[in-house]
Amino acid sequence: MVRPRIRVGRIDAMAAVAELRRLHESAADPAVERMPADDEIYGALLHAERNAPALRTLSHEAQQAAAIHRVRLWEYLRERADVHQARAVAAARAAGAEWLHLAPALAVKAASAAYNKARRLHAALLTDETAQTPPVRRTPEAVRETERRRAQRRAAEQREQEEARQRNHLLMPVAHRLLEHRDGLPPDDDAEYWLDEMAEVLTSCVTPTQMVSLERYLDAALRALARYEQRTARPVATTEAARAALSAARHWQTH
Repeated sequence: MVRPRIRVGRIDAMAAVAELRRLHESAADPAVERMPADDEIYGALLHAERNAPALRTLSHEAQQAAAIHRVRLWEYLRERADVHQARAVAAARAAGAEWLHLAPALAVKAASAAYNKARRLHAALLTDETAQTPPVRRTPEAVRETERRRAQRRAAEQREQEEARQRNHLLMPVAHRLLEHRDGLPPDDDAEYWLDEMAEVLTSCVTPTQMVSLERYLDAALRALARYEQRTARPVATTEAARAALSAARHWQTH
């Protein structure tokens, strides 16, 4: 087994460049005005490297801090380069590029070598997209296993989303029906309060947040009706239509 290498991961690169700039300003670096902007990390690092002697007026601790910022930022760029190169390879393949065509761009000599290098780069992309700790090992087996797990997660998420869509599709008709026949329900203050909340949100229930609110209010109304039923030891619905509406709502609640 190959141990996954430690990664710098996502850092605030712009803040690190800004700190480098501050150190050069503290050292009265005459070239600091020409230092690239904080989001131009590569250019800023080259500038800091060229003008590192200007920091000699600072303490050893400050010089060490500046150098360590540079080391960390170069490592960050190395890791990000793998991610972006993997995306570029994927774009080239989607555009019909053969592995043999990609070999020179990937600095290898054969199509098989280009494929293998692309798979190793893909490990960086998987790590970046899933924020995994530890990172995905750069082996074909580890990449395949990570892709398999991701496919399982996507399938599970799609199932959950479909179940939620089906549940929401039934929610509004169930709520409307219960409100339509609320005269056949008992005058319980708690239940009345939640039914009023349902009626208010139903006037314009279109956003996901409103759907969540409607679901919460319906659940609360059904719980209040169940408590009333327990207190009185008799069915809460007094009409056939109200009993059917309440039954449909309880069926929705438990599925």
